[in-house]
This record gives sequence, C-alpha cells and structure tokens, in this order.
Amino acid sequence: QVQVVESGGDLVQPGGSLRLSCAASGNISRIHTMGWYRQAPGKQRVPVAIIHRGTTNYADSVKGRFTISGDNSKHTVYLQMERLKPEDTAVYYCYAEGSYSDYDADFGSWGQGTLVTVSS
Repeated sequence: QVQVVESGGDLVQPGGSLRLSCAASGNISRIHTMGWYRQAPGKQRVPVAIIHRGTTNYADSVKGRFTISGDNSKHTVYLQMERLKPEDTAVYYCYAEGSYSDYDADFGSWGQGTLVTVSS
C-alpha cells in the first residue's frame, strides 16, 4: 500500500505565489515518476508538471511560472507556482508511480487533492 498526501493549497490573489508539497509513503522500493495534475471545475484532470526518471516536463500553460522539484530518496515533490492567474484555479493532485518493496509489482497512486483558488 502506498499513500500520497498533498498540502499547500490556498486562496491567493492574481500575480501571487504558492508552494505545494507532496509526500509518498508506504511499501516503496523506488519511484520513477512523480508529479502534479490539476482539475478545474467542469474540466478533465490534466498534467501540470512531471518528473519522470529525472526528466521534467511542464504543460505549456505553466512554463516559466511553475517549477517542480523533488527529493527521490525522500519520495517528495514540490510545485512552486509564481505569477498565478485565475485560470490556474483547480484542485491539484499529486501522482506517484514506481515499484513496491515487498513484492514484484508496480504501483500508481494519487493523493486526495488540494484546492488552489486564484481570485481577488
């Protein structure tokens, strides 16, 4: 069993900044993919920023404003968000994918989500 927990969502004014945190715990041997997705009201969940085997990828809409970082040894990932816009309003979900420590299988686990609201 692997648990993923996010934190850091809040109400912030347009142009402001926010930092999201995520930690995975449980029977983890290694994580090869970890990152952030978001789901705006009435829309599908979409990737925002992902670290996959050491390579980072960003959605075009956040390039230059958001920065993903993480510590693979601690199974943590962060999302620093700058110059936030109202269209960044969404529930942000953390996702972790890797292999279990106690048996030969892979996992893919989602957090419960954290709400980011950008509004004046």
